[in-house]
Amino acid sequence: MKVLLDIKDDKAMHLLEVLKGLTYVKTKQLTDAKALLMSEVREAVEEMKQIRAGKKQARDAEDFLNELLRQIH
Repeated sequence: MKVLLDIKDDKAMHLLEVLKGLTYVKTKQLTDAKALLMSEVREAVEEMKQIRAGKKQARDAEDFLNELLRQIH
């Protein structure tokens, strides 16, 4: 099983040391950029689920692409 934890910076090192002491647990730290990307992908997947379930309306593809271009520049 894989678990992603969000831990306050001042507590993280202590918990990591505890986890490293457990032979059945492997730890891997994520960069802030990778953690942000994972969060954004998770939000996008949830939004797609809501659209497919009819709980949210899809956006026009052209508007979506224009928004992506604005974020890049």
